[in-house]
Amino acid sequence: MKVIGAGVGRTGTLSLKAALERLGYGPCFHGRHVLDHPDRLALWRDAAAGRPVSWEAVFAGYAASVDWPGAAFWRDLLAAFPAARVILTVRDAGDWYESVRGTVYRMFGDGPAEPRVAEARRIVPGLEVFTAFHRQMIWDGFFGGRFADRDHAMAVYREHNDAVRREVPADRLLVVEPGAGWEPLCAFLGVPVPQEPYPHLNDPAKFWARVAARVAES
Repeated sequence: MKVIGAGVGRTGTLSLKAALERLGYGPCFHGRHVLDHPDRLALWRDAAAGRPVSWEAVFAGYAASVDWPGAAFWRDLLAAFPAARVILTVRDAGDWYESVRGTVYRMFGDGPAEPRVAEARRIVPGLEVFTAFHRQMIWDGFFGGRFADRDHAMAVYREHNDAVRREVPADRLLVVEPGAGWEPLCAFLGVPVPQEPYPHLNDPAKFWARVAARVAES
């Protein structure tokens, strides 16, 4: 593991994944890859329950990690991969909350499933199991069962970001804000700046398009 993404979901993590892979730090693990490795779900469940796990086994075959669930375990990953560099993606807390509420929480939260969500859970192999894990680790664990409380969720988000800034050595940490582009990332990693535009894969319409594509593939 060369790069640890400590930014939580809906902070540009999918764009960062694409950028890291373009720069040679791939494959890069993203939350959606949990479904690709059902044999590793027991390891994630152990981690969510506070039991020790082999992070080398969890991320076998990957050179980087971004998004939840990895971001929730950034301290463990720092200890497991002491040479890795850390990237914290951030955005305005209010904008972040509305983005999560309208995408990830609607898809994997504990409210009534809307038709497109119910269809996805019915059709996509393993999605119901993944949804249950998502609730255990993120909504019940990370947010203490109170994501629907906007002020509480934003406070958890801010404290997560503040803790990363406090605890990660400055020479190992890059904080990435929206619109930063290639330059700070490439300078941090010591690689040339690509000619093409920085990826932008984070808007809600693209999120739901990916859900529809996954359903169509199943």
